[in-house]
Amino acid sequence: MQRHPALDDPAERFLNRELSWLDFNARVLALAEDPTLPLLERAKFLAIFSQNLDEFFEVRVSGLMEQLDAGIRTTTADGLDLVEQLRAIRSRVDELVGRAAAVFAIEVTPALEDAGIRFLDWDELSDDDRVQLDDLFAASIFPVLTPLAVDPAHPFPYISNLSLNLAVTVRDPTSGDERFARVKVPPLLPRFVGLDDGVRFVLLEQMIAAKLDLLFPGMEVLAHHPFRVTRDADFELEDEAEDLLEAMESVLRRRSKFGRVVRLEVDAKMTAEVLELLCRELELSNDDVNVVDGPLDLAGLWTLYGLERPDLKDDVWVPQSPIVLQGSEPAPDFFRLLRSTDVLVHHPYDSFATSVEQFVEQAAGDPQVLAIKQTIYRTAGAESSLVGSLVKAAEQGKQVVALVELKARFDERANIARARVLEEAGVHVVYGLVGLKTHAKVLLVVRQEPDGIRRYCHVGTGNYNPKTAELYEDLGLLSADPELGADLTDLFNHLTGYSHQGAYRKLLVAPAHLRRAIADRIEDQAAQGAAGRITMKMNSLVDPALIDTLYDASQQGTEIDLVVRGICCLRPQVPGLSDNIRVRSILGRFLEHSRVYRFGADAETAEYLIGSADLMPRNLDHRVEALCPVTDPRLRARLAEMLTLDLADDELAWELGADGRWRKVPTTEGISTHRALQELAIARAHGS
Repeated sequence: MQRHPALDDPAERFLNRELSWLDFNARVLALAEDPTLPLLERAKFLAIFSQNLDEFFEVRVSGLMEQLDAGIRTTTADGLDLVEQLRAIRSRVDELVGRAAAVFAIEVTPALEDAGIRFLDWDELSDDDRVQLDDLFAASIFPVLTPLAVDPAHPFPYISNLSLNLAVTVRDPTSGDERFARVKVPPLLPRFVGLDDGVRFVLLEQMIAAKLDLLFPGMEVLAHHPFRVTRDADFELEDEAEDLLEAMESVLRRRSKFGRVVRLEVDAKMTAEVLELLCRELELSNDDVNVVDGPLDLAGLWTLYGLERPDLKDDVWVPQSPIVLQGSEPAPDFFRLLRSTDVLVHHPYDSFATSVEQFVEQAAGDPQVLAIKQTIYRTAGAESSLVGSLVKAAEQGKQVVALVELKARFDERANIARARVLEEAGVHVVYGLVGLKTHAKVLLVVRQEPDGIRRYCHVGTGNYNPKTAELYEDLGLLSADPELGADLTDLFNHLTGYSHQGAYRKLLVAPAHLRRAIADRIEDQAAQGAAGRITMKMNSLVDPALIDTLYDASQQGTEIDLVVRGICCLRPQVPGLSDNIRVRSILGRFLEHSRVYRFGADAETAEYLIGSADLMPRNLDHRVEALCPVTDPRLRARLAEMLTLDLADDELAWELGADGRWRKVPTTEGISTHRALQELAIARAHGS
């Protein structure tokens, strides 16, 4: 077949990774803009949008700026150099920040007021209100404020990452000299301060601004402007360090103190003189500034989301217990159950507490269990049921191994704390392989039974975290399959010891085999031409080599459907290149997080794989990942049902076009993946 010209044009073959991520966050913002959603849900999506953007600058933009400073001049797969990427990012971010400020001011705020929830300026408060806030200020805010002057005797202060600050200009009434000072807004206090009635709120920085005369007695306060900085928070861990725990703590100290500033957010009313001073002292250009026509840091809207206003939120969803996990008190015998059948759980539709947590708790208390081995990437705190079960098992003399990933970005402190709790209880805590993050979600229970040793397994797509299991859509396979158990034994030995594992029986493991295994399966379907079929669901699709393999399959006539929540660098529907590839994204109340890979035209006989890996270079080459086949016909039918809903959805779905733009799928049938899966979970829990 003649090579399509677009295969030689990077801009035609690939979409930019960073701009694709911004497109994803634009889809999150579109949820905040959706007038059909409950009002506090819209506020929540504004908060998520704001938090997402913070992390994007902390990690991705900071990385690009670091490369630029180092003189690196490479281009990305789509052909953009660093300067072009940063220019495009800044333009897109300005647009998105403007949209967020507008939807908050023009839509969400007036609608909240109609619902009885008001944001008040200080000058709108009654005398009684001001007395109340005066008392709060005197008791809880004033004692922790520290005005920091900037003059020849006082250098410009260090501005901590993501901190909200006031830039204050004061004048000495005696000398007439004007001075600049900075006041940090205390980060541990609520961003929106509630009055006693619980329905009226004042911005914390407005309260502080109204009391600046107490911070600068005898001075005339001329002006005050909020500002916020974002710093580089992506420091590398030196894997060769003798003590990884100590090395990670050092990295966290560096992150909090030494990251360069990569973004300055300012209020639209800030004067040119103050902005120039901030840019000069923070060593930024005007290109690094986001001017916001509204409150900075809308992540503070989480405070509002905590209000008891069920009328302004989605209906509460209670995860269901599948009927196979019901029928006995206090819980089913997981070992007897798994000896007879595999179990697939789909969170948050299926309960995490009555499946995974209950399984580990039962294993911890079972005298026949000899060992429990588990990976921990992001889990709940030391008080969680899972951590408690591992502690209980170790205290009872079981061999317990917890592979704690210290490099789980922004969860490092929590994982250090968990590691220490586990170590104190006698759990064998290890930190994985040098140079690789352990991202696989695997659990192994070894039990002595009358006929010998038997192994019980869980392979999942999401973290062992009961909190996120209520919000993230994820899959988990519980099984007593001997080959899968043998594979997990080999994998844990590889992670905790010095073994060089060769082939696995069922698992596909990165970085050793997964890339080639996925490519082989795509090529097998391509060899079948129009009779081939590929359906893949993931968080991100970035890897250029596998994208090219998908393009080749499309050109052979193979039909390909991709459900990609976040970043997608593949350009679908390009004539002669990707005619047979369709890409969609599902966004709604639950965060789509599972990875499902299906190869084959017949849904009943196709191969199904689930696991932790997205198709990104970092997952395929720089992380320990695991995909697991699902072979039970009943469970494969459930996966087929889920993928069918994803591809039919016309309420939550977006489609990616050949022009690289995402467009909302028009609603015609009224199919919502999330609602349909809730209904199926209820039916399944009742045996229907």
